Amino acid sequence: MAEDRRIGLRVPLDSSPAEQVPPALSRAGDLFQLLRDGKPWTRAQLAMTTGLARSTVAGKVDLLLNSGLVVSVGEALSSGGRPPSRFAFHARARLVLAADVGATHVRVAVTDLNGEALAEDRNPLPVSSGPEAVLGHVVECGRRLLAEIHEPLTLLAGVGIGLPGPVEHATGRPVKPPIMPGWDGFDVVGFVQRTLPVPVLVDNDVNIMALGERAHFWADVDDLLFIKVATGIGSGIISSGQLQRGADGTAGDLGHVRVARGEGIVCRCGNVGCLEAVASGAAIAKALSARGVAAPSGADVLALAAHGNVPAIQALRQAGRDIGEVIATCVNLLNPSVIVMGGSVAAAGDHVMAGVREVVYHRSPPLATTNLRIVLSRAGERAAVMGASQLVSEYVLSPAGIEAALMGAARVG
Repeated sequence: MAEDRRIGLRVPLDSSPAEQVPPALSRAGDLFQLLRDGKPWTRAQLAMTTGLARSTVAGKVDLLLNSGLVVSVGEALSSGGRPPSRFAFHARARLVLAADVGATHVRVAVTDLNGEALAEDRNPLPVSSGPEAVLGHVVECGRRLLAEIHEPLTLLAGVGIGLPGPVEHATGRPVKPPIMPGWDGFDVVGFVQRTLPVPVLVDNDVNIMALGERAHFWADVDDLLFIKVATGIGSGIISSGQLQRGADGTAGDLGHVRVARGEGIVCRCGNVGCLEAVASGAAIAKALSARGVAAPSGADVLALAAHGNVPAIQALRQAGRDIGEVIATCVNLLNPSVIVMGGSVAAAGDHVMAGVREVVYHRSPPLATTNLRIVLSRAGERAAVMGASQLVSEYVLSPAGIEAALMGAARVG
């Protein structure tokens, strides 16, 4: 037996969650997936779509109705006799606590199962304050937000947390994060579950930004790259509709790919020539300051560029070219159809976008770029909190998650 620390369950290593659910419930979760579109269905429509017997469908629907995840939404038109009842997914049946922990801020939201924010808070709390302080704030803020919207803790389905550093996905523990002193190996899941005994899912912030952006704005796109350019540089990779974390959760760490212009420049990771050492907000500010331009931070660089400062504009454009150099390789390797640029530097710097497009379209083959779109994030600064909510919803609303919830309800009943 092995324990999934993120959710507090013990499961056999050689079996999937669905294989552990009693046969009587084994298809209710699958049936529920059809209802997640939020549109009203009748039992007859479900039977016709799935090929299941109407009596079987009726039994599964009754289980879902009793759970509250599905509710009656009136009657359909009748072709004779009693009008058939219709039902649909009820996104407010359970709630999600979503947290975006950034380098210098913490954003916390309570959302429904569709990711719709019901209450939200942002606080300038740096991640360097340590895990107890930051996660304690997340928990207390979540409890306060639930109280503000008059909802009980018992409605909480799970907690999703994005962290600005590498995360071991299986345990939710940060792994040697460069800007997170005191976080290495910290039991994030266990700490949160002391107060909130629900599934807790933790991931790198760029991964969840990719999830949030795609779920809300690019649901029909199966191959997407989300590039974050801020204090650091990273990417979330969605390929064939699935988030790609890699063997150890480090997939997409573009900031530490070597680039030509980085020759001789030492990165904070200890290597020389990393993209982050020449194109992150802090790196641009440092380079400008060395040229006598007063720019203590990335935000100052953006402010200077917004006011027409030529050196700042040139620096942002060059940073875009450097980032484009690495993205061009990603395009050749992964062939995404959409590249979304996010993070404070990318979102506020049209000059960065111009530099990225210049290099990517020049260095990638025509077949890979004919239909390629390079766009700014539509979610903006809310991408991570939206993705943290999506992370939890995808877990609790999966076939296995629904079946586990129904099994738990049956035990209580």
